[in-house]
Amino acid sequence: MSAHSSQHGRIVLAGTPIGNLGDASPRLREILESADVVAAEDTRMFHRLQSALGIEVRGRVLAHHEHNEQASAEGLVSMAEQGSEVVIVTDAGMPAVSDPGYRVVSLAAQRGVMVTSVPGPSAVLAALAVSGIASDRFAFEGFLPRKTGERRRVLSELAAEQRTLVFFEAPHRIDDMLEDLALTFGPSRRAAVCRELTKLHEDVVRGPLSDLAEWASRDGVRGEIVVVVEGAEEQNAAMSGDLLADVEALVAAGHRLKDACAVVAEKHRLPKREVYEAVLASRGSA
Repeated sequence: MSAHSSQHGRIVLAGTPIGNLGDASPRLREILESADVVAAEDTRMFHRLQSALGIEVRGRVLAHHEHNEQASAEGLVSMAEQGSEVVIVTDAGMPAVSDPGYRVVSLAAQRGVMVTSVPGPSAVLAALAVSGIASDRFAFEGFLPRKTGERRRVLSELAAEQRTLVFFEAPHRIDDMLEDLALTFGPSRRAAVCRELTKLHEDVVRGPLSDLAEWASRDGVRGEIVVVVEGAEEQNAAMSGDLLADVEALVAAGHRLKDACAVVAEKHRLPKREVYEAVLASRGSA
């Protein structure tokens, strides 16, 4: 645990509009105009935002993106240590949430530099709010892997998650993603595809995963996309004795327990975690 040792400079994470420029707060405008340094994910997009907001940024504007974040973090934190107010912005939404910013915050915390935020629009929270799916408990998973096998592996591990899940996805992969969700989570699991939030063509399509997969494949989906999926129902029924026997047979043949569970889970299209926990419960009660 570290206390703030820097008395003058600071790092400010500033949320920018995710679509509608009217969502830019007065405080965002003020902090951008007064900052000594603005670290932007895309400097060209930032200058367009600056022009659209009608503000004058007097400080230096530097590039801070996923490709230079590690090296850039050191310089930005050093500037704050020397007394500068360093504002971090991304193309849209809050920095450090599936966007650059985390490494700067982590390094600043290690070195006792103050970090604060100018809260702003968030695609995650906006989608969750309009999805019509329970929002009291949720988990943000960001972008799934691009390769089919890896994506299905990750989804199979999430299939038994009882919290609402929130994902980002690109338009050209959304149909494949929804198909894999329907395959691993089950076709009847409810979800919402939220696109172009706060923009002119905002659209939210809700329904079972099977229907959403068919819709996306048929009609195509454009724009910035957030997918919200309801959590799994609590599993009260005991795992089939035959499945548990299959696992134990593989273990007896020399497989590691987790590997044996993975084989059986894939064969029966079940979450690996569910099979593994059922085996442990079975062994504990034996």
